[in-house]
Amino acid sequence: MTENVVALHKTTPPDLTDPLNETIIDVIHDAEPRPVDPPEQAPHVGAWIAEKQAYLADAPPVVPTFLRNAAEFVDATRWTASYYAHVIGFHTLRAPVYLARLLLRAPRGAGRLIVRWGKWVADTDARPVEAKAAASADVEAWLALSREHSRRVRPRRIASLAVATATAITSTVSAFLVPGWTFTAAVAAAALCGLNGRKGDKPLITRYVATNVMRRLDSTEVFDALAAIGIEGKKGRRGVEFASEVMRDGPGWRAEVDLPPGIEATAVLEKRAALAAAMRRPISTVWPEADRTAHPGRLVLWVAQRDPAKAGRKLWPLMKDGQADVYEPLPFGFDPRGNLVEITLMYSNLLVGGIPGSGKTSCALAIVLGVALDPTAELWIYELKGSGDLDSVKPICHRYVSGDEDEDLEAALAGMRSGIAEYQRRAAFVRSLPASEVPEGRKVTRALAEKYPEQQLGPRVIVIDEVQELFTHPEYKEEAAALATRLIKKARAYGIILILLTQNPDAPSLPTSVSSSVGTRLCLAVMDWRANNNVLGTGAYDRGLRATDISVDEQGTGILARGREGITVRAAFIKQTEADDIAGRALALRTAAGTLSGQSVGAAVEEKDVETVVDHLRAIWPDGAETVHSHRLVEALAAYRADLYRPWTEMDAAGASTALSAALKPFKVSTRQLTIRDCCGGAKGLRWEDIPAADDGE
Repeated sequence: MTENVVALHKTTPPDLTDPLNETIIDVIHDAEPRPVDPPEQAPHVGAWIAEKQAYLADAPPVVPTFLRNAAEFVDATRWTASYYAHVIGFHTLRAPVYLARLLLRAPRGAGRLIVRWGKWVADTDARPVEAKAAASADVEAWLALSREHSRRVRPRRIASLAVATATAITSTVSAFLVPGWTFTAAVAAAALCGLNGRKGDKPLITRYVATNVMRRLDSTEVFDALAAIGIEGKKGRRGVEFASEVMRDGPGWRAEVDLPPGIEATAVLEKRAALAAAMRRPISTVWPEADRTAHPGRLVLWVAQRDPAKAGRKLWPLMKDGQADVYEPLPFGFDPRGNLVEITLMYSNLLVGGIPGSGKTSCALAIVLGVALDPTAELWIYELKGSGDLDSVKPICHRYVSGDEDEDLEAALAGMRSGIAEYQRRAAFVRSLPASEVPEGRKVTRALAEKYPEQQLGPRVIVIDEVQELFTHPEYKEEAAALATRLIKKARAYGIILILLTQNPDAPSLPTSVSSSVGTRLCLAVMDWRANNNVLGTGAYDRGLRATDISVDEQGTGILARGREGITVRAAFIKQTEADDIAGRALALRTAAGTLSGQSVGAAVEEKDVETVVDHLRAIWPDGAETVHSHRLVEALAAYRADLYRPWTEMDAAGASTALSAALKPFKVSTRQLTIRDCCGGAKGLRWEDIPAADDGE
């Protein structure tokens, strides 16, 4: 029986007057069932070309990396020469000690040689065979063995006697004729005898021990280590396979491994400490990571030849010369391989967290000095510890505050309010431009800032060190969290960048609204997974991004993440004297460009605040609430902005309600009598729908 398959592409009633609304019906006669799996087709003529192209895409380079990179080759050559020069000098200085050890062992060695020679002359190895023949009463075999023993022993005795006589005569004659050479030969002979007098627990040569120089990585070690942590193929199935041979990669070795089917590389990342223990290597030298460009089961294991924590300092690229561009990634530090790691600030924000002593100051200097070397970037720094760690850049800052008093915290709040006012101004300007002038979207770019210099659209970088002082302050914490969240979410497109640093990355010191919104995060050494996730984001610990494995001794080392992926990086270490020199160069650049402003030229800094009572009401309005009484709103406003609304709390409920109503009149917002059953009955209040929506120029 023949079946007809009818495919309806449109089921709405047809409109015969509109050809675009026609109903199209396809009827397929004599339709056959289609198999689920299509039949195998013979490869077309060009298939082998596609295979070769795929191979070439992943083929290793013809010339090794270290030969193509002149700097890497020079560094490797210099290191190799210095290493072997040091080893040779080390052992040359100790050569007399080695000779003395040999001479002291000479009697024992000579005795061992004499015993070994005596056994050879007497042919003691054949004695057990002769004894066996005698015990079995096999006369013929015993006689044959005796004759063979005599035939072998007699020449050995004669040769031994001749050698001993010749040696004795030669030594006696040489002692009188060439005593110096005789003494030298005797010492050399004694030293040779001493080689046979060594003890197993006392090596002759002092080991050249360098705990930060590791052995070469090989496949056996990788197999054994993965098996030790439970990563191996099940019985009868494929196990660990190498995608390529173990190769040299910078100051270490690289192994690309395909894990057994069904096992993701994150399973190894979660067991990094156990993997290092299985390999008997310091954890700071073992760096597993996933290669998602291949597949989730591809593990890239990099093992350092030297402990990065004990390696020499690599200089920050802008240490001696050059200038930066905040619109582009800035040099920040180095990964375990020694490769430069850059950090992106533009259109993002940065959160740095770690326990005290983890190297937060090193990170702050590397970031702030990079910004300082861009003459168009405006620096607003609030160092709320009062230690003066960032004083080197004070001469070029538009605004610089150092201290932990209430007035310093209020200055930081004022700086964030001014940032909001500035981004609203910029947003209004960018919104007024035609689309042809903002082809990349409604945001501030370098080209836009240069085209309209009168608008002063250069990057404004607001740095708040020890920001937990704001987020835990009983009076300022709510406003600080609201301001920071608003800046992070809305100001980045307009060149306003917020950088927050904290040494206490717990939940109270780092509000969720802030930590969940930051685009770029750097987590230094922390104590537990909660602090780790507070900085790097929810689930980071389970994905293998674990700053808990970083020792506090590895100052400036942390995990830099943007999104779900992260890398390990060590901030370039910059001494305070070097920071002063770099800041001096930044000051010269800004003086030549004419971009010094604010405190750097002795002018009073105007910290604008364009937020109104309506903005404050939106900030403190309870989520999900449709109506709120006025006296409740006044209490919340006073907690949010005590400098403005605290006097209202000193009034009675009616007076506070009247003050709020008067403040809202210019915005055409009126309070009204409201009855809220689950609160306190009837009283004056506001409805959420009566509050005007925010107009941020977005």
